[in-house]
Amino acid sequence: MSTAYTPPVLERPMPVPTPLTKPFWDALAGHKIRIQYSPSLGEYIFYPRPLAPRTLADDLEWREISGAGSLYTYTISTRPVAPHFANEGTLVLAVVQWDEGPKFSTELVNVAAEDIRVGMRVKPVYCDYPQAGITMLRYEPEN
Repeated sequence: MSTAYTPPVLERPMPVPTPLTKPFWDALAGHKIRIQYSPSLGEYIFYPRPLAPRTLADDLEWREISGAGSLYTYTISTRPVAPHFANEGTLVLAVVQWDEGPKFSTELVNVAAEDIRVGMRVKPVYCDYPQAGITMLRYEPEN
């Protein structure tokens, strides 16, 4: 179960779902995570694509995953990463490795900088932006 997180009201750019990525964004809107799985590879795949990597098989299926994972790497950005983020202050940019395999670029929330450790267990936090009609996936420490 994820903890509530209220994202700041911002004028930040938002993703625009495409026909290929729509199942991912639709699942996030329902506070679930669905990514592609390739039976020919026996692997989960992320980012969404039309064909499986390495085999080019067209066997990709959308499957729900837990979203649990470990912090693979991170950086603490004390300067805006773009003009849209000028009023946000410090951001913790991160890469999470899902238990199912793929890595996901995200932000860490609800954590103090001194408590962040590579390898720490993290869980999903769903950030709804109703004004943009999008839900973003963030992460926080599991404990």
